[in-house]
Amino acid sequence: MTETLSAAALAGGLSWASGIRLYMALFIAGWFSRSGWITLPEALRVLESPWVLAVTGVLLIVEFLADKVPGVDSAWDAIQTFIRIPAGAILGAAALGQMDPAWTAIAALLGGTIAAGAHFTKAGSRALINTSPEPFSNWTASFSEDAAVVGGLWAAFFYPWVLFAFLIVFFLLALWLMPKLWRGLQWLFRKLLSVSNGR
Repeated sequence: MTETLSAAALAGGLSWASGIRLYMALFIAGWFSRSGWITLPEALRVLESPWVLAVTGVLLIVEFLADKVPGVDSAWDAIQTFIRIPAGAILGAAALGQMDPAWTAIAALLGGTIAAGAHFTKAGSRALINTSPEPFSNWTASFSEDAAVVGGLWAAFFYPWVLFAFLIVFFLLALWLMPKLWRGLQWLFRKLLSVSNGR
């Protein structure tokens, strides 16, 4: 039971984190496993490879810097839409890879869904934050996301019930926030369209 709970927490935590900071999630998981602090499932042991750690480390730095620049962060998020969500599905499935294939398929579906929810909440929020002319709100949001991913992964690795409680709260807030983000994005698109037509 404990092993199943830990595997489910790992699947949920990695999938959620991949929707916000994919390369940070991959690097931290690989680094912790290589250091002997956690034991990753066989399907995820590749993250321990020095070559994989080097690549995910470089991409982590690129993503960290891109996410701190207003406008660039939204362009990065748009590109990452096609990477983070499939990665969340793969990580969810890999975390439960040694279980029944039916559970692995369910983990992949849920992993992709969790990653998508986290990604669209993040990307939508940052697009609206970027309408502010000052950079401080963007930096605050970005550093908060960094801290949330580190904390979420820590809970996934060591405190599964904390991670599950966190995910429930996060997605309840996301469900409450989504309609507001949608209305805000519609306003932003109309504003951009009117500026474009004015020119």
